[in-house]
Amino acid sequence: MTEADSPARTRRVRGGNGARRPVYDAASLLAVAVTEFNTRGYDATSMEDLSRAAGITKSSFYHHVSGKEELLRAALDRALDGLFGILAESLARDGAPVDRLRHIVHRQVEVLTSELPYVTLLLRVRGNTDTERWALEKRREFDAVVAGLVAEAASAGEVRSDLDPALISRLLSGTVNSIIEWYRPGRPGANSLPDDVVRTVFKGILPA
Repeated sequence: MTEADSPARTRRVRGGNGARRPVYDAASLLAVAVTEFNTRGYDATSMEDLSRAAGITKSSFYHHVSGKEELLRAALDRALDGLFGILAESLARDGAPVDRLRHIVHRQVEVLTSELPYVTLLLRVRGNTDTERWALEKRREFDAVVAGLVAEAASAGEVRSDLDPALISRLLSGTVNSIIEWYRPGRPGANSLPDDVVRTVFKGILPA
């Protein structure tokens, strides 16, 4: 799928019966699909459901994509690109382990809130298709990097010695990932959420 990050087109044209119908591109169809996947569940969403939600025919939908698996892959790619992009940032690669960890958690929250529907879908896949299994493996790869960094911070005495590094890692990922269940854009405190999460979770894991 292409144009995943391009703006959705909003122009409308008249169909054969004179009714106005929406004109979609790949990006706007992806947004429709992600909403349906998150609402219905990927397995329970059919191409009929997607075309109905978009207000276009199935044949028009197939003009842009080969099927819903392609849409799933594009959506998960978008979420994973955001997360793995964090690991490539200089503040995630250089400096004391705990500072790198703090930066990663802060940026995870930023990515989650800016790409909420896509990250929500990523965190809900169950491994029922090749694409879902690929996404789960990438999630484990990301979590392994964070766990390794926690272990480095523990070895350097930068986090509490009375806590198992594996527990710290699970607490960090669990706290960040739980945000998809309650966060809604525009609510009070949304802008300060990354700072608030970092301040709260690190207060519990840093040495006294």
